[in-house]
Amino acid sequence: MGRCTHRRLALLLAALALGCGGGGSGRTATAGASAGSTGGATTGTSTTTGGGTSTSSGDATGGSSGTTAAGTSAGTMGDADVGDAGCPPVPACDGPLPDPGPAQPWRHTSSSLIVLSGSPNHRVRDMFYVPGDTQWLIGKFSYGLVDKDLKDEDVDVYVQRGCAGDWEYLGTQATTQDGQMGTVEGVEDTGGRVYVALAPDAALPLGRHRVHMVVRGDLTSASGIIEVVEPQTAMFVTDIDGTLTTFETEEFSALLTGQTPMANPSAAEALWLLAERGYRPFYLTARPEYLVERTREFIAARGFPPGVIHTTTTLTGATGNTAVTYKNGELAALAARGLIPAYGIGNTDSDAEAYATAGIQPDTARIFFQFTDSFGGRRIESYTELLGEFGALAPACP
Repeated sequence: MGRCTHRRLALLLAALALGCGGGGSGRTATAGASAGSTGGATTGTSTTTGGGTSTSSGDATGGSSGTTAAGTSAGTMGDADVGDAGCPPVPACDGPLPDPGPAQPWRHTSSSLIVLSGSPNHRVRDMFYVPGDTQWLIGKFSYGLVDKDLKDEDVDVYVQRGCAGDWEYLGTQATTQDGQMGTVEGVEDTGGRVYVALAPDAALPLGRHRVHMVVRGDLTSASGIIEVVEPQTAMFVTDIDGTLTTFETEEFSALLTGQTPMANPSAAEALWLLAERGYRPFYLTARPEYLVERTREFIAARGFPPGVIHTTTTLTGATGNTAVTYKNGELAALAARGLIPAYGIGNTDSDAEAYATAGIQPDTARIFFQFTDSFGGRRIESYTELLGEFGALAPACP
C-alpha cells in the first residue's frame, strides 16, 4: 500500500473518531531569533542563530495547490482586482520555495523508522500579530497513520518578508520532546514541534509574511503565513465545514478518495469582495490539526482569498461544546490584540455562540448559511444575497 493511500486511511480514521463536527534561492543568514516568552508562554527556550551567509541554487518551487475548480463562482482574483477596490493588494504568498540544499543524516536511527510509518503530516501555525508582540514561528512535524511525532531532529527555519524577494535563513532548530516548551500562543507542546521567537530587532513589519520549515533528514517541509496588523484592522472570520463546503461532513468523505471538497456557489466570490476591500480573512475551523494542509488546498483550489487558517491543535478536533470553547478561545486571543472581526460567517450552534460571545456586531454582521441563529444573527440561503452588499462596502484598509 502506497504512502498516499496510507495517509488517506489515516485521515479517514481520525475523521471518524472526530465525528461530524512556497521566491528566492539559497540562504540569506540573519541574526533573527531568540529565546523569549509571550502572553501564554510557559517555561522553555528556543533560539536560532544565523551561521554566516551561504548561497545555493535550485529550482524548488511551491505555491497554491490546484486551480479554481469548474463550478465555483469566484474564479481566481489577482492583485489587480484587489487594488481596483481601493486597497493595496495583499500577497498570496505562493511563490517559489527556498532551495533547502542536500539532506543531512538523522540524529537518531529511530527517526528513519518514524519516516517509514507513512506520509509527512507537517504543518506551520498561521498567526496574527500586532506591533510589539513577541512573534513566534511554530511548526509541527509528524508522519504516518497515527501522526507520529519526529522528536529531536533538525529543522531549518526560513522567513520571506512581505512574501517577496529573498528568503532569510533563521537557523536550525531541533524538534521538541513532549512538554519541553509548555504552551506558547495557545499551542501545547505535544512533541515534534518547533518554536522560534523572533528577536525584537528582527521582528516582521506590518504586512503578510511567509514562513517555511524544512526537515533536514529528508527535506520534507511545511509553510504558513504571519499577518502583522495594527489593532482594529478590519477582518472577517469564517467557519469552513458546511459553511464554505457544500455539506458539513464533506471533508471526511473526500479524505478517502483524496478529492478536494466542493464549495458553496458564490461563497468564494463573496469572501473576495470583503478581501478586496481590506478585510483580512481568518478561517477558523474545529478540524483536527493534521488537516491544516488539506484546508490550505481547499482554500486555494476553490478560489477563496488566502488568509490565516486555524484548526484545533489536537489530533481529534472538536465538536459541540468543545468546539464552542475552542472558538471562544481563538476569538478572545484576537480581541486581546485589539482585533474583533467585522463579520462572522458560519452554519452551526457553535459558530453562533462563539461569534455572539466575541461581540461581533451588529447582529446582521453574524451571517449563517442555511442556519437559524438563536442569538439573533442573520440567515442566508445563498451567498448571492451578500454580493451586492459586500460589493458596495467602502474600503476598510489602513
